[in-house]
Amino acid sequence: MLDWAVNLLSWFLLLTGGVFGVIGGLGLIRFPDFYSRLHGAGVTDTLCAICIVFGLALQSGISLLTLKLLLILLFLLFTAPTASHALARAAMVDEVEPLLDEQSESLASHRREPPSNI
Repeated sequence: MLDWAVNLLSWFLLLTGGVFGVIGGLGLIRFPDFYSRLHGAGVTDTLCAICIVFGLALQSGISLLTLKLLLILLFLLFTAPTASHALARAAMVDEVEPLLDEQSESLASHRREPPSNI
């Protein structure tokens, strides 16, 4: 009975992770600018990795493989948000402007001039 419940939870997590991956791919196509695409892909990428690795860990049972899967997950949890942050930071340095609606002011008008050294 317990085997059945673990398998059911494992497959639910694997399918949920797959759905998050597909949603992230659709977000890359549907969102209008770089920043919203980056946000959509970054969030769904992290959720996708968490669900899939936990689903695989449940399938493997308690073993060395489970420890390796959790180490892979730890690596992904550190590198995926860091890569998203680095990409967003590089886009800001390159002055890539986000798409704003008509009622919003330009992003450049909200930036303050750096303080002068007097």
